[in-house]
Amino acid sequence: MKRFSFCLIFALSVLGSAAQSVYPGQHRGKLAIYTSVETEAESFDLCDVRLLPGRVRDNLERDSAWMVSIPVGRMLHSFRNNAGVFAGLEGGYESVVKPGGWESLDCDLRGHTTGHLLSAYGLMYAATGAEVFRLKGDSLTAGLAEVQEALGADGYLSAFPQELINRNMRGQSVWAPWYTLHKLMSGLIDQYLYAGNTEALRIATRMGEWAYGKLAGQDEATRRLMLRNEFGGMNEAFYNLYAVTADSRFRSMAEYFYHNAVIDPLKDGDADFGTKHTNTFIPKVIGEVRNYELTGNTESRAVAELFWDEMTHRHTFATGSCSQKEHYFEPERMSHYLNGYTGETCCTYNMLKLSRHIFCLRASAETADYYERALFNHILAQQDPESGMVCYFLPLQSGAHKVYSTPDQSFWCCVGSGFESHAKYAESIYYRSGDRLFVNLFIPSQLTWKEKGLVMTQHTDFPESETTRLTIDEAPTAAITLSLRYPGWSGLPVVRVNGRKVKVSGAPSSYIDIKRRWRKGDTVEVTYPMSIKLETTPDNPARGALVYGPVVLAGNLGTEGMQAPAPFSDPAVRNDYYTYDYHIPAGLPTHLALDKANLGACIERTGRGLKFRTRSGVDVLPLYDAHRMRYVVYWDIDYRGD
Repeated sequence: MKRFSFCLIFALSVLGSAAQSVYPGQHRGKLAIYTSVETEAESFDLCDVRLLPGRVRDNLERDSAWMVSIPVGRMLHSFRNNAGVFAGLEGGYESVVKPGGWESLDCDLRGHTTGHLLSAYGLMYAATGAEVFRLKGDSLTAGLAEVQEALGADGYLSAFPQELINRNMRGQSVWAPWYTLHKLMSGLIDQYLYAGNTEALRIATRMGEWAYGKLAGQDEATRRLMLRNEFGGMNEAFYNLYAVTADSRFRSMAEYFYHNAVIDPLKDGDADFGTKHTNTFIPKVIGEVRNYELTGNTESRAVAELFWDEMTHRHTFATGSCSQKEHYFEPERMSHYLNGYTGETCCTYNMLKLSRHIFCLRASAETADYYERALFNHILAQQDPESGMVCYFLPLQSGAHKVYSTPDQSFWCCVGSGFESHAKYAESIYYRSGDRLFVNLFIPSQLTWKEKGLVMTQHTDFPESETTRLTIDEAPTAAITLSLRYPGWSGLPVVRVNGRKVKVSGAPSSYIDIKRRWRKGDTVEVTYPMSIKLETTPDNPARGALVYGPVVLAGNLGTEGMQAPAPFSDPAVRNDYYTYDYHIPAGLPTHLALDKANLGACIERTGRGLKFRTRSGVDVLPLYDAHRMRYVVYWDIDYRGD
């Protein structure tokens, strides 16, 4: 893949884009219905935060290069084919290479990546201000408008015929047509919210009207039969469309996609998820929290909070990821599920979306701790720095390795969500509440809080460095409270304001509050002591992961026997996710000798950055840097000193 220069992106930029979102606190200008509840924190617009050079922005840059390289005509091909508006014929459309993998014309899920890209182009436009992303989104939208017009007056829009929806309503076999429409509708709404594309909102509204006309008169038996199939976050999409338009039909459609079999047990306090499909489950809860924010339904809030607590406390690996073979498992037997198919990336993408809502509701440092863990150890780790490609699973089987997508022949669900994830790193670094500013993540960035007249820059090499430095570039006229996260993994932080040490109180997983009238040039420097810790599985203290601060470490087990894997887009292996053979050699050094009284003695730091070596000679590095190698995260622990 040719590298699209990040400098070129900014050379094309138009700063000050009007990015909006549907999280509490973001600008209300594009929302007919904002919120009906009080929140403890509010989000900033994505355009108010700019990433600065560093490991995180590197991922955004590679993501942007891939997104820009994808021809619009390729992503419209299946839509035009469905509408009889063929590329390369008299319509004047450019000849295109047909997309493969999950976007091929024989795949029921075709069209989902186009929806993700609509969101990602909007997000990247907001995150960078680069005009190229607005133009790409405009081009996709214009093509979809033409297809929608060709498909008829009812507003239906898809890359597949309506018969797939009809099959779903009859309970016949079909692969997730509503899931695909959710991605498309969400992408169109995001184009409006993040890039100001009014045509995208018109298309989404017509899709909503089509759905209302098709579903509103159906009986309850048909509704329940239809919802047995995966439908993604259709409830969330309709709540968001309702928030933008105030059209009560769309609220009724959101309620129509309420999945009784999944949500009713949570309302009764039952958090036994069994072996349900994880990434089918999470978006339904995101819809519930949107219901609470828009209507004040307290049952929906209770469902979202119970689910989030259960997920992060019992169903999450050290990496912040969840699921194995895309499903839940018995958390009390976690060590038995450390296989090559753990951590579907879409699950983490959706858990981070849910976590943003949860943080706005209760502004807890614990929520930010989880967000940081999942962001650094899964989302950042998903992308291959050499190629910019991404992983479907984050395997935790010792000796496994990451398997990457291809630039134009995979288009898995985790490719689509990956386009979005690597565009929006800046969205949860800072939050606000009245005159309080939360600093949740330690990522090089600059914040503009327009309402307060504050511009603040964060300089840091975190997590390779324990220190972050905040500089007031433009001072607010009134005093504000700077709330610095005191992470759960940190020793007692050292805080200096303009070089003078400040007393720190509180405990890990809390906030350090500094209230003052700030002046231009003021600095706040915070050092968070990190140390090596061991996180074992709940059922087996002899299986454990090494964590340095929030960073999960991986042992480099070399490349012996690694083969260039056939891409999952190959029809011969399209359904091979659960049986993929990593060809793991026998005898890999996965044992780690630990002294219970001195865990840090098991490894030593070997140089700059987060590079370590075990006493037995295995090189150790952050999981987010463990690429094109076999690795071990959960070691076989040999305890010494008993």
